[in-house]
Amino acid sequence: MTRRSRSAAPATLLAVSVAAFAVLCVVQRPAMADALVYRAEGAAVLHGQDLYGFTVTRWHLPATYPPFAALLFTPAACVPVAVLKAGFLAANTWLTGFLVHLSARLAGRPLRLPALCAITALALWLEPVFQTLLYGQINLALACLVLWDLTRPPGAPAKGLAVGIAAGVKLTPAVFIAYLLLRGRRREAAVATAAFAATVALGALALPAASADFWLRRLYETDRVGKPWIIDNQSLQGLFARALGDPAPGPAWVAAALAVVAGALWLIRRTPGDRHALLMTAVTALLVSPISWSHHWVWCVPVIAVLLADGRAWLALAVTFLFTARTMWLVPHQGDLDLQLPWWQQPLASPYPLLGLAALTAAALRTLLGRQLSVSNSSASTIRYA
Repeated sequence: MTRRSRSAAPATLLAVSVAAFAVLCVVQRPAMADALVYRAEGAAVLHGQDLYGFTVTRWHLPATYPPFAALLFTPAACVPVAVLKAGFLAANTWLTGFLVHLSARLAGRPLRLPALCAITALALWLEPVFQTLLYGQINLALACLVLWDLTRPPGAPAKGLAVGIAAGVKLTPAVFIAYLLLRGRRREAAVATAAFAATVALGALALPAASADFWLRRLYETDRVGKPWIIDNQSLQGLFARALGDPAPGPAWVAAALAVVAGALWLIRRTPGDRHALLMTAVTALLVSPISWSHHWVWCVPVIAVLLADGRAWLALAVTFLFTARTMWLVPHQGDLDLQLPWWQQPLASPYPLLGLAALTAAALRTLLGRQLSVSNSSASTIRYA
């Protein structure tokens, strides 16, 4: 094989992967339901309609993001649905490549273009990325905003701004403001907070009635987002609901979420290296959020990249397999069958939260053992030289 053919192989692989995905979309005709919700939000803004009073698609999906997001979605209302879907597919494909690039930057292993093409071709088939493309979701855009911002060099202009904007579009990224505070990066946290506040103010100025409705009422109606017990929900609440056979596990999952938050705060503050602390923040947010759909776990891409950079290739391979296996879709989940799964199917139904819990537990044990070893060595030195 010549050097030219070797360099062309990754680009060919990416082209084949994208073409296969496009063919699959043509055959399956995915509804891209989330893209249609965004389009309806933009239309509501343009036509002065009630932003939180409509539902669209056969699943009767409502708007769930802050008013600032609806302002950004207005261009989506100005194009035909077919063009919108094609645009989302193309944009999310590009964002997958950008996320791979940013993940490599986070891991400290920049990629050449051939490697970037090859890895992007494979990343498209990770279940969270695959679902994001099929639903026309914005998870990849938000992850890229946060990673781009937080992997910029120290002292970069307006560092933290993109984190605040991401939080203004969808509240979950606000958790990275806490990460910045815990890591002692107060200036970046202040910029992110100011940017988030600006998105809230802009939404209030442009859509005062919708803003009052969202911040005073809709924000607390978590059932608007969807049923927490279905296998799509890969958060702690989903795990507990299915394991207990209870559609509203209430105190059980709240207690677990509080314990995870407490442990994560301790870990994020003490973990050496910002890249590991950043990923712990992302995993914690996905775990404790009332609903984390499987496609929200696009953070698996930087997780795999950091594992590879740490020299843990076998673990990276196992994590890649877990995020490709789609086990949650293999268990019975029609109707309320999600609540009637036998014990042996529970791990298959909740692979992502179980992995997240295992990762945080392993990190806590390493940190505790490291501190004990440090104390032991210090005591031995004191005795030796006393």
